[in-house]
Amino acid sequence: MRTHGDILLISCYELGHQPFHLALLSAMLQQAGYTPVSVDTAVETLTDDVIRRARLVAISVPMHTALRLGQQVALRVRTINPSATICFYGLYALLNADYLLQETIDAAIGGEYEGPFLNLVSALEQGKTETLPGVASRQSNSGPWIKRTPFTIPARQHLPSPDRYARLETNGKALLAGYTETTRGCKHTCLHCPITPIYNGRFFAIPAEIVLADIRAQVNQGVSHITFGDPDFFNGPGHAMRITRALHEEFPDITFDATIKIEHLLKHQHLLPELKSRGCSFIVSAVESLNDNVLRRLDKGHTSADIAAAFDLMAQVGISLRPSLMPFSPWETLESYITLLNFFEGRRLIEQVDPVHFSIRLLVPPGSALLDTVESKQWLCELDSAAFTYRWRHPDWRMDALHKKVTRVAEEAERTKSNPIETFFLIKAMALAAAGKDLKVVEAVQEYGTPRVLPHLTESWFC
Repeated sequence: MRTHGDILLISCYELGHQPFHLALLSAMLQQAGYTPVSVDTAVETLTDDVIRRARLVAISVPMHTALRLGQQVALRVRTINPSATICFYGLYALLNADYLLQETIDAAIGGEYEGPFLNLVSALEQGKTETLPGVASRQSNSGPWIKRTPFTIPARQHLPSPDRYARLETNGKALLAGYTETTRGCKHTCLHCPITPIYNGRFFAIPAEIVLADIRAQVNQGVSHITFGDPDFFNGPGHAMRITRALHEEFPDITFDATIKIEHLLKHQHLLPELKSRGCSFIVSAVESLNDNVLRRLDKGHTSADIAAAFDLMAQVGISLRPSLMPFSPWETLESYITLLNFFEGRRLIEQVDPVHFSIRLLVPPGSALLDTVESKQWLCELDSAAFTYRWRHPDWRMDALHKKVTRVAEEAERTKSNPIETFFLIKAMALAAAGKDLKVVEAVQEYGTPRVLPHLTESWFC
C-alpha cells in the first residue's frame, strides 16, 4: 500500500481551519514510507477517480459536524469503490462505532490514533485480519488508544493553502489564520464533553519544538495569526507560556487566540497580562450557561459569579473573552435563558458572542458521561443512532419551540452575514415573546448604539 493514492485521507470540517488532523496523520504515514493523498472536502472536490484508486480511506471526524459530513462521504466511497477499507478516526469515531460499523465503515480509531492507524495499514498490506489494539472493527470492540504518540511535525505541504480558510478580522483587515495544538486530550471531565469518555482526564503535551515548527511552516505560507485549538490551553500553563514566549521571540508580529476554562482564567490570572503582551487577540471559553444548576449538572467547575468575574478580569487585561454557549439543555429555563441574554446586553458584550451560540443544544452521543448520571432517566429519550445522539425533550415545551426558532434565525444570519446586534435582539424578542412579553427590535438596536469591532475569526461554528 505504498503506491501514491492507495491511502486516501479525507477531512470534511475543522472549524474553517486547514485540517490539522489530516496534516498529523499524513506526516506519520510519510515518515513510515507511505505517500497518502489528502483531500479537504470543505474547500476541495473529491473526485470519483481519486476514490477509485484508494485501497484504504481514512476520514477524520474530530467533531459532530465532521461526523455527519463524513458519513455521507463514506457512503459515496462505498458506492464507488466497494472493496476499499473505510476507517473513521478522531474524537467521534469510537463514540458512534457500533452504528457506523454495521454498514458504513470497516474500522474506527479514537484517542491517539496515529499508531493504531499505522498498524491497520500494515495489517491490510499483509492480508491479516486479527484484532488490532485501538482499532474497533466488526470483529473487535476495541476501546480508545490512550498512550503517548511519538509526535511529528504535521505535513501541510499538500493541503490547500491558508487563503482558502477562515481569517482573522481585526482593525479593518482580514489576515490569514493558521491552527495548531500544544496538547491532546484534557485533564478535566465535564460531563457533556465528548473528550471525557475518550480520554477520561488524560492529556498529553506536544513537544514545544514540534508546535513551533508547525507554526513556522504556516507562517511561511503567509499566516499571521495562530489559533491554539487545545481543549484547554492552560491544561499545562507552563508548557503554554513557554510556547507563546518562543513564538513571540521568533515572530513578534504574529497574534494568536486560545481556549481557556473560566476556572483557569481566574486561577492563572497573573499570566494574562503576559499573554496580552505576547500577542493574544482573544480568548475563547466554554461558559455554556449562567444558570448555576446547569453548570453543576455539567460539572463545569465554575459558577455564574465566576463567569462575571472572568469577564471583568479580561476587560481589565484588555483581552476580549469570546464565550461558547450551550443554552439549550434539560435544566435551562426560559427565565435563565432571558437572564443570559440580559447579561450580555447589560454589560455591552453582544459583540463578543457569535449569534449561533444562542442556539446550541445539548448533544448526548453514545458513551457520554451524562448517561451514567442517575437523573438522566428523567429527561433522556431513545438513541437516534443515525443522528449520532440520544434524543431528549425539555420539560418546558416552550424551550423546545424557542430552540427551533432561534436556530432558524442564527442559521439565516450566518448565511446572510447579518448584523449580529440585530440578530441578538431578534433572538431576545423571541425569548421574551415565549414569556408573554414584548420587545421592539428596531428600538433595542438603536438604543444599544454603535457596536465595537473586535478581533474575531470569520468562521463562527463551534461544534
